[in-house]
Amino acid sequence: MIAGYLYSIIIIFTFAILIIAIGNKVKIPGIVGFILTGILIGPYGFGLIRQTEFVDVLAEIGIVFLLFTIGMQFSFRTLYEMRKIVLIGGSLQVLATILATMAISHFFGVSFAQGLFFGFLICHSSTAITLKLYQDRAEIESPQARVTLGVSIFQDIITIPMLIALPILAGETTDITGAMVTLGITLVILFAAVLGISIYLIPRFMNRITGIRSPELFLLSILLICFVVTYITASIGLSLALGAFLAGLTLSESDYFHQAFASIIPFRDIFTSFFFISIGMLLNVGFLLGDPLLIVALVVGVLIVKAVVAGGSTLAIGNSLRTSVLSGLALANIGEFAFILSIPGREYGLISDSGEQIFLAVTVLTMSLTPLAVTMGPKSADFFCRLPLGGRFKAGCAADTVHPVLSQSDHLVIVGYGLNGKNLANAAKAGRIPYVVIDLNPSTVAREHSAGENIFFGDATNAEILTHANIEQARILVIVINDPLSARAITALARQMNPHLSIIVRTRFLSEVKRLIDLGADEVIPEEFETSVEIFTRVLKKYLIPEVTIDRFVHDVRADTYEVLRNPSNTSADLADLGRSVPNLQIATLRVEPGSPVHEKTLGELNVRKNYSVSILAIKRNNEVIENPSGDVGLSSGDDVIAIGTHDAIGVLAGLFRPGERDERIS
Repeated sequence: MIAGYLYSIIIIFTFAILIIAIGNKVKIPGIVGFILTGILIGPYGFGLIRQTEFVDVLAEIGIVFLLFTIGMQFSFRTLYEMRKIVLIGGSLQVLATILATMAISHFFGVSFAQGLFFGFLICHSSTAITLKLYQDRAEIESPQARVTLGVSIFQDIITIPMLIALPILAGETTDITGAMVTLGITLVILFAAVLGISIYLIPRFMNRITGIRSPELFLLSILLICFVVTYITASIGLSLALGAFLAGLTLSESDYFHQAFASIIPFRDIFTSFFFISIGMLLNVGFLLGDPLLIVALVVGVLIVKAVVAGGSTLAIGNSLRTSVLSGLALANIGEFAFILSIPGREYGLISDSGEQIFLAVTVLTMSLTPLAVTMGPKSADFFCRLPLGGRFKAGCAADTVHPVLSQSDHLVIVGYGLNGKNLANAAKAGRIPYVVIDLNPSTVAREHSAGENIFFGDATNAEILTHANIEQARILVIVINDPLSARAITALARQMNPHLSIIVRTRFLSEVKRLIDLGADEVIPEEFETSVEIFTRVLKKYLIPEVTIDRFVHDVRADTYEVLRNPSNTSADLADLGRSVPNLQIATLRVEPGSPVHEKTLGELNVRKNYSVSILAIKRNNEVIENPSGDVGLSSGDDVIAIGTHDAIGVLAGLFRPGERDERIS
């Protein structure tokens, strides 16, 4: 038995490596490569793996890990902020998709029950694929990702009442009202329990685990939390995916989020590959080739209908046209939860064997086309933004949806009003710097504009929006948004519109720096880099390295566009952190500079203890450390002097280590 499983894994990994390696050469996304792997090795391909139950189990675990990591990146606070997207946007998308499917089915003579069932299947989108794509593209915090996740959460939750409704559609009797009431109460209790666990239980439990200082125990504890919450959720009749997502939420607010996320990533990547492979193994290629025109027509129809419905639902709840187009394309596929509905649907006679194969073919193909749809999203959004649409449809793109053109010049333009944008606006206001803010969140714009903030709603990737911000006469543009593709588009467009503009971009990742600079950015501030600068600065200060040395190193790092971090110098610090033993005094390292008053003076001549109330603890000269130096020790250029004293006394003495200072107390 074990040998058979190992054989299956060997076959899967061998084909996956070959196909993905070839796919990288021709720019085929890895997800499509995994689906192609499943098609080739599955029972309808070469037949190398005929027992798919083993792969299906691994695929289920992959969904659990994927939704677990997604849940860790979205806290309860984030979900509360997304309630409009989840409840209203999700309801509109699901209801409109079902109605559209029923109308089309009725046109072709399909019964009401079957048409409604087909609507149940088609309204779902693949959370696993779209959010994996957003993670790979570093867009998980972008507006379109938030919309996609919010709508997908509603789709996952609505699967349960759909399962309850299937016997009714099949003509069987059941107490649907009682079941729905029970489900609602169950969901409320479940969310309350998970919230309580995340606030009261998880911190105490993880504090004890981390106190043992065992990486293996930490990892096992994270897995235990994931599986326990997922198992409880599945035991009460809800989906594994929803349980895994809730399990991730319990850790999202904890101090251990980053380490937990890093620990789970390898498991997620391995097991999610089995999920996409298992999807490919379901497809009967022979059936697909038997009637290709029907399959292609259905695929195109599903993609168009779902993209229009999802995009329209997103637009209806106040999002910009750009975000609506991007999220509509991401939600245009049929998702993995449709498979959960199709199995009991076949048992109830709501779908025939041939109908199930058509459904599988259309679903797999729409899933396979999702990476292409997401990649084409920005260009599609630009196309729709250029159309001569009016009113609400041009929100975020057209000039007539924002405030009149600004007359200011030599001003600051801020794109994004998150924490960084708000702090920058406050700093500009305090410094009496003229500025204007562009943001895509209509609620934020309405709230801040009513409070007197100089902010307007718009998509800065559109030239007309930048024109409204008077970008041609601006001095500085600062981009602080979480969508890397939009940041690149704004940078390139702004540079084209104003060649003399100073462009500063905040990004999350160091890998974006060169790309943004090539597009025209003057300065790029990656968060992970600035965090590393803060860390090594504090470490060097603990080792009493002179601030002038630290400042010079930081300057070199930034001047070399962060390359020094990848090839750090051999400079090391070997002084102990003396400050811990004398917390009431300041311990400082003073560098003797050429031409300073202390240069070529002995400690006896300086008499710093009497004249300045400062004691000299040690002198570092090249690789030599002179501990507790005597009065006849002289100071030379380049010496590092370790001194202890009050803050004011150290400040006075430090001035004498720089050229130009004079003091009558020095003979």
